[in-house]
Amino acid sequence: MAVTTNSRFSPPRAAYIHVPFCRHRCGYCNFTLIAGRDDLVEVYLQAVARELSWLETPREVDTLFIGGGTPTHLSRDQLQQLCATVKRWFPLASGHEFSVEANPLDLTKDKAELLASHGVNRVSLGVQSFSASKLELLERDHRGEQIVAAFEAARRTMRSVSLDLIFGTPGETPENWQSDLQQALALAPDHLSTYGLTFERGTSFWSRLQKNEIRQVTEEVDRSMYLMAIELLTRAGFEHYEVSNFAKPGHRCRHNEVYWAGETYYAAGPGAARYVEGRREMNHRSTTTYLQRVLADQSPVAEAETLSPEDSARERLVFGLRRLEGVDRDGFAAATGFGIDRLVGRSLAEFVRANLLEDNGSRIRLTRQGLLVSDSIWPEFLSR
Repeated sequence: MAVTTNSRFSPPRAAYIHVPFCRHRCGYCNFTLIAGRDDLVEVYLQAVARELSWLETPREVDTLFIGGGTPTHLSRDQLQQLCATVKRWFPLASGHEFSVEANPLDLTKDKAELLASHGVNRVSLGVQSFSASKLELLERDHRGEQIVAAFEAARRTMRSVSLDLIFGTPGETPENWQSDLQQALALAPDHLSTYGLTFERGTSFWSRLQKNEIRQVTEEVDRSMYLMAIELLTRAGFEHYEVSNFAKPGHRCRHNEVYWAGETYYAAGPGAARYVEGRREMNHRSTTTYLQRVLADQSPVAEAETLSPEDSARERLVFGLRRLEGVDRDGFAAATGFGIDRLVGRSLAEFVRANLLEDNGSRIRLTRQGLLVSDSIWPEFLSR
């Protein structure tokens, strides 16, 4: 993880640490995780410490994010050790944002206070739903009363509390989704992330879909739920600042904004992806392989790519367009050395004519219609 010097890229001011452990794997999840292997946690803590030591010198960061998996699945002592290790190599700058993902079943008052003592000031709770039947379908291990208890523990200790919600589950109606949104708003969180359920190859949900054991909601219902979230949350005072994210003033996820701005960042842990000096690297997704390699002083990197200036610019454009404010033409050209029309002029004109993008001459951004189909736009802009 040694860093070289490249004048095109600023040194990272953000870092991500991946904790792969979970009690079990939910049927829809294709994240990098390992379930039922708590015996590996101590070895994992050693491996992360060793991987970070390859930085050679501490790197001050403005944003730090520990995600998973389920970071709060670790015991209190294990969390204490992880936070101490991470902060040794990534000391926090003044005015920092330090986020941790948490499972409602695991975030106790004691763990919340421990995290806060290490400078954690933002918690993202993987709520997904308040409905017992929907949580059971999603194979989640918590229920509504545990959501409330975890939220209260986070609220007492954190500056910012975010909730993750999933919509578009098999059999779900707009009325069901509206109830989830209303119950979330009743807790008065600072941030909400809403994600349409996707069926990823390799998950048990994918297999059940192929066997017709479960069915996707129609595209029309899925879109109506997304639009409902936009309407209810913006009416409640949330800023819709990214395709899937809503924040009260002053509570955007600054760490994720690093990604969307195309800026650089460090990362460590199984499956963790970093972007340093124009080079993208991803660690091996297998936790056991990651552990074996790192503890043998071998690189855990499984995939690596050095982006050309043009590819880097195209990627920055796509990430930037995920934000509702869009991309400023002059700022983009200054940051990348490429004009937007030079990169994607023909495709851009077609999307503007189709009312999927809005271009006022100085700024490009998604329209409401474009928000509904944004994933179909990105391949056109990434392709030369």
